[in-house]
Amino acid sequence: MVASKDTEQDAEKDMIETNAELVERAISEYQSPLIGFARTIVHDTDRARDIVQDTFIRLYQQDVGKVRDGLKSWLFTVCRNRALDVLRKEKRLVLVEDETLTAKDSEISSPGEIAATNDRVKLVKSYIARLPQNQATAITLKFEKGYSYKEISDETGLTNGNVGFLIHAGMKRLREILPDELK
Repeated sequence: MVASKDTEQDAEKDMIETNAELVERAISEYQSPLIGFARTIVHDTDRARDIVQDTFIRLYQQDVGKVRDGLKSWLFTVCRNRALDVLRKEKRLVLVEDETLTAKDSEISSPGEIAATNDRVKLVKSYIARLPQNQATAITLKFEKGYSYKEISDETGLTNGNVGFLIHAGMKRLREILPDELK
């Protein structure tokens, strides 16, 4: 008795019982077409091979009974999704040109510039020290320590309104006494 082709395929499917055997069959039948398919998406043969390899690893992790009947569509769907994941990941990576790096390097202050800035800060602090103590304290807490009016109020015991007035009055006085090159 001669078995029909459908009966032979059904018998062959029933014989594949393990994940390893399913993956082996999938590799022999679909590896080349999957690489070509992935390459059309990512435009790189090496990345396409990596994607297909990952597809087969995922196949190995699946339940044979659930994947076996729709193997081809499952493989191509997973392969496409992995390829698109790779492209999305690459979009998040920003390529930096050498000119951009050079421009960023030139934005970094030199030791001389840092020293000059430190000297200016010391000089401004010396002028702040000439202010009445409560104004100097409020200005120092606000601009050097970065405190909010509430934090300054908590620190000094003054109201928020008093803190605002002290900072305003102190800054006005500083503008009057600071040399033009420090303003």
